[in-house]
Amino acid sequence: MTNTTVFRIGGDLEVRRIGYGAMRLANAPHERSGMTAPIWTAPTDRAESIALLRGAAELGVNLFDTADAYALGAGEELLAEALHPYRDGIVVATKAGVLRPSPTEWITHGHPAYLRQQAELSLRRLRTDRIDLFQLHRIDPDYPLADQIGALKRLQEEGKIRHIGLSEVTVEDLTAASAIAPIASVQNMYNLAERGHDPMIDHTAERGIAFLPYFPIAMGEHSRADSPVSVVAGELGAAPSQTALAWLLHRAPNVIPIPGTSSPAHLAQNFAALELPLTEDQFKRLAG
Repeated sequence: MTNTTVFRIGGDLEVRRIGYGAMRLANAPHERSGMTAPIWTAPTDRAESIALLRGAAELGVNLFDTADAYALGAGEELLAEALHPYRDGIVVATKAGVLRPSPTEWITHGHPAYLRQQAELSLRRLRTDRIDLFQLHRIDPDYPLADQIGALKRLQEEGKIRHIGLSEVTVEDLTAASAIAPIASVQNMYNLAERGHDPMIDHTAERGIAFLPYFPIAMGEHSRADSPVSVVAGELGAAPSQTALAWLLHRAPNVIPIPGTSSPAHLAQNFAALELPLTEDQFKRLAG
């Protein structure tokens, strides 16, 4: 592995800079696309999903991201069934802080006791005694930030989690949280079409904090046949999705996209973006 293809989360967890986001491995295959996908039950194609996760590890993916809210914990159980016992170098990240009372509801809940309970349940479902990266799924405005981060810090002190991460936060949130405990990662939506978190990328890059963009291949207007991403993809002999991932990798050295897919072919294509070089001119044209 070269320095350009790996990043050390928290300074010690070395991961390849294309991870795998396991959120979409739920329900039936035709129910997984779009922002309103329910992510409510275990996948109906369980054997294929397990084979996909194992294939990802064989390919070289070593960062797998999930959450307790994905299919009410079934997402974590699926990862454990596929990958446990975890080989050396496999990093599993999960999240807590969102309630799922129904298939259409995602409700932020950050009571410190609840976060601790969910961490214990995640440990059981993942079949491990320590979670590599435990992320606060959302900051809950109904509870002091010090209490929410403090609950994760205590879990860290007890050896139940290795590193603390945040999801969908601002630079101000990260600064406040970092004053309570070391923060190793931030997971926000970011892609060619959705670049509102540029300040966060710059901020985290300067501090050695990992930035995990989710929905990294949502390109919107950038996916048109005459768009810059299509033109650059043609120049590279690559797929537009690969080119979009390569742009993210080029954006900053701490960026670790976590695309999700049910297709082994797309999985291999996504991972191959690690070796797709962009010139500065191509990067600038993609950025528009």
